[in-house]
Amino acid sequence: MKIVVAPDKFKGSLTAPQVVEAISAGLRRAGPSVQIDACPMADGGEGTVAALVAATNGRLVTERVTGPLPEMKVEATFGLLGGGQTAVIEMAAASGLALLKPEDRNPLNTTTFGTGELLMAATRLGVGHIILGIGGSATVDGGIGCAQACGLPVLLEEGEPVSPTEPLCGRDLPSVVLIKHGRGSPVERVRITVACDVTNPLFGPEGAAAVFGPQKGATPQQVRWLDDMLRQLATRTNKLAEADTPGAGAAGGLGFAMLAFFNAALASGSTIMIEATGLRQRLAGADLCITGEGRLDTQSLSGKAPIAVARLCKELGVPCVALVGSAGDGAEAALNEGLHRYVEIRDPLLPVEDSIRRAAQLMEAKAHDLLRR
Repeated sequence: MKIVVAPDKFKGSLTAPQVVEAISAGLRRAGPSVQIDACPMADGGEGTVAALVAATNGRLVTERVTGPLPEMKVEATFGLLGGGQTAVIEMAAASGLALLKPEDRNPLNTTTFGTGELLMAATRLGVGHIILGIGGSATVDGGIGCAQACGLPVLLEEGEPVSPTEPLCGRDLPSVVLIKHGRGSPVERVRITVACDVTNPLFGPEGAAAVFGPQKGATPQQVRWLDDMLRQLATRTNKLAEADTPGAGAAGGLGFAMLAFFNAALASGSTIMIEATGLRQRLAGADLCITGEGRLDTQSLSGKAPIAVARLCKELGVPCVALVGSAGDGAEAALNEGLHRYVEIRDPLLPVEDSIRRAAQLMEAKAHDLLRR
């Protein structure tokens, strides 16, 4: 019997590889001869690097790069997938909001420079493809810091080139008049796929500053200023079409920069994961697929990894079951998306905190029961 185990993380409890480990342990206890294909999943956000590295037998690489503030240095880890031709980077590892104390959050002062340094580090390893997850950023710099770190010619007012060692921040947006590409940066030789599940444009009422600026520390006045500066950046660089593309406003405009200056493609995180892990091929001939996440509800239907897995299973005719921490409104609708059933692992006799703490044990037990039945 072949079973593909392809769950997402249980946020705040278990990583996707840990979920796979617990499920696999339960399956082996119930059926020692079962063939298990471990394929941890993610949706392009937090945990994507760990999931893809584990699913492809890759390795982790750590670089010391610039943090979200120009004066910060952080140890940022990215993944090199099995085969060595694809790197996966989470921008939050270098330019993430979680790296800052609340009092230091101000998108006028933050930069995507460190994300650019990670892109350059990946190119030095000889990869031909980079997957870039752009969730959780601390920035609204339109990606100018990233472009600068990657060696793209960035011209300031009066035609002056930008310093390669002084990271550009959100406050520098009005000074940038031109960003050139196709001029020989090593990153330009690499295909970049951006994992992006938001559809916001670069500027306007639904843009990067208006929607995401406040959570990054921007005051209402700063939101208005940043929105105007992002609009001006797109106008000056003649990239208004890219600015209006769904996803351009992700990560404070890094989505825009990837489209406009790196010739990148934007795709849903779950779609990228399915392609990068070869999940379609791995499901061939499978008798069962087990997926899962911390909470199955209406939000799961909007691009979350377990539903993407279930839809693929439905297409291929493979039964799919989800082990979930809990189920909320909308969980029943998932049964129309390819799930044959879902099973809550929580113990109703335990306090929620204890169920979270014992998630691995509960997961193993439910997987054991599932196979025996």
